[in-house]
Parts: sequence; structure tokens; C-alpha cells
Amino acid sequence: MMELFHEISRECSRITTERYSTSFSSAIRLLHKKLRTPIFNIYGFVRFADEIVDTFHQHNKKELLLQFKKETYEAIERKISLNPILHSFQLTVNEYNIDHHLIEAFFNSMEWDLEKTHYNKEAYNTYIYGSAEVVGLMCLYVFCEGRKELYRKLEPAARSLGAAFQKVNFLRDVKADFNNLNRTYFPGCDFCNFTEREKREIEADIQKDFDDAYHGIVQLPLTARFGVYVAYRYYLSLFKKIKQTEPHKILETRIRIPNYHKAMIVFKSSVRNQLNLM
Repeated sequence: MMELFHEISRECSRITTERYSTSFSSAIRLLHKKLRTPIFNIYGFVRFADEIVDTFHQHNKKELLLQFKKETYEAIERKISLNPILHSFQLTVNEYNIDHHLIEAFFNSMEWDLEKTHYNKEAYNTYIYGSAEVVGLMCLYVFCEGRKELYRKLEPAARSLGAAFQKVNFLRDVKADFNNLNRTYFPGCDFCNFTEREKREIEADIQKDFDDAYHGIVQLPLTARFGVYVAYRYYLSLFKKIKQTEPHKILETRIRIPNYHKAMIVFKSSVRNQLNLM
């Protein structure tokens, strides 16, 4: 019956991923079958922590996050949790020997979201590392399946991909972050007077992250490459749409990629993959 509990816990993480992010869940389904469940497990964990700091305004978010953090480490140590999201996450952490430093850095960034609203350059880089780059590194542990030399080789690119995704999210979610949560992640940015020059500087930094990430994606094992490439193309498409948006409109709307466009991305990516053009 223990395997049934494992299965139910994994299902909870999969459902969480699918309900919160159709783009990520679609990309995960393009990974090799053996990689999908552990990546769902990582995303479910990350999503729950993010919900605590961004959504549960009627509750003591600091208390909830501290409890979630405590239960996370207990689950990893005991190799069991009655919280199915944490149980599935610990299964992946323990199976792939994911460095606990990555988990600690992630929680540090989540804790900053509880109180910190503005960032200088150093804090900005630290926050992005903990909130996004480490998530890419956790996934890289899964993709490399214990091959430490490959992990070290691809680590910079995985960090760049996580950073690119997060920075695009920042631009996409400016309306909610700035107006609803009073957060400004980009150093020195005043979104009440957001200029074209500031926007272009941010975009140039994001483009570099995308470029650096691509060199790592094409070196991933075949089991992971296509799914990660599709996620990369999703976000690159979103980024291009943001680049075409005037600065003042960034504050007025949340930019999205329509489903038909996502389907076209998968189709074109599949063709490039089959022709070995990635």
C-alpha cells in the first residue's frame, strides 16, 4: 500500500502543475516518461511555496512559510510526509541527491517576498538565484541522472535559463507585483515613470540569459532536450511579445501567449528536433 501513497502524492504534484501552469505542464509532458514525475514533484513544491507568499493574504504568511519549510526538511530527513506535495518532493530530492543548499536558497528568496519590496543589484541577483536559478538546478539533477561531470558542465546554462524565465515573469507580472503587492524587483526602476531606455536595458539582460541558456539546452541528454527546448521557446515567444509592448502598457495588462500559438511552438520545435536543427 505504500506504493499507492507514493502514487497519490505524485498525482497531487502533477495536478498542481497542470492547474497552475499549462505551459510548464505541456513542456514536462514532452520529456522522456521517466523524467516527468520528478519534475512535476519539483514544480508542485515550488508552486505551493510561491502561493504562500503571493496569495494567502488572509493568513499569517510568515508563519505558514516557516511551517512549510520545517515540514520540508522533516520530510526529506524522514523520507515521508503526510503532505502529499512534500512527500512527492522528498522522493525526488532523496532519489536524485539534490543539494539541500538549493532548497535553502529557495526558501531564503521566498522569505524575502514576505517583507522586501525593492531590490538593489546585489539583492536582485541573490533573489533570482534563490527563486529561479536553483529550480533550474534541481531539474538539472534529474536530467543528468547522477552524472556529476555533466551537471557541472551544464550548471551555468541551467542558471541562465531559470533567470531568463524569472525576469520574463517579472515583466509579465508587473501589474500584479507593483500595483497589488508593492514589489519592484528590477533595481532602480520606477514603474510610475517606466521609460523605453529602462525597458531596453532589462530586455538586453534577459536576451543574454536566453542566449547563454540555449548553448546548454542543445547539450542536454536526449531524454530532456526536447521538453526543455519547448519551454525555452514558450518563454522566448512571450519575451518577444513583451518587447513589442510599450512601457506604459506593461503596467496595464498581463501579456499572454494564446493556445494556438503554443501549439505552433510545439509543432515547429518538433520539426527542428527531428531535423536535428536545434
